[in-house]
Amino acid sequence: MLRPILIWPDPLLKKKALPVSVVDDGLRALVKDMFETMYDADGVGLAAPQVGVLQRLIVLDTSPRDEGAQPIAMVNPVITAQEGTAIWGEGCLSIPGETEDVERAATVTVRFQDESGAAKELTTGGLLAIAIQHEVDHLEGVVFVDHVSVLKRELIRTRMKKLKAADEKPVPAKGGKPAAAGAAKKPGKREGRA
Repeated sequence: MLRPILIWPDPLLKKKALPVSVVDDGLRALVKDMFETMYDADGVGLAAPQVGVLQRLIVLDTSPRDEGAQPIAMVNPVITAQEGTAIWGEGCLSIPGETEDVERAATVTVRFQDESGAAKELTTGGLLAIAIQHEVDHLEGVVFVDHVSVLKRELIRTRMKKLKAADEKPVPAKGGKPAAAGAAKKPGKREGRA
């Protein structure tokens, strides 16, 4: 099931996510929904807070841009080691249409549970390392624009507020009469993010 993606500066995106206490069928259903939502939005990562769920859960699939990569869900991820630096042009499904260079660790080691609850550890670099750091930031209430200058962040905030306002305007129904906000919209990528 596709879930709406929150658009920054939605206040929920600034809240810290809570640890997942039980890995069960409900969580696995959320993982499935998050993958579906991420693929529909052409993303490589998605954190549960971005779909309005304050749990420490991320999904990642860098395979469209990183040959040989596999989809992975991480429950309660914790970055335990970082090495080197890399500057990467990052975007975000919660900040559509925006990219900025962000400095991150080039390699990370992360401990997490998989969808069955098994403990795992992964050391990786490249796009997957960047995506893990980006999504773990979301679990801490941090978005990538928190890593850029105040001026750039405020310009992006203004554009996102305009985007949200445009998505919330009533859409005329057949016959030219206004419908309830969003009622006549077909589910599309932009509408699905609000």
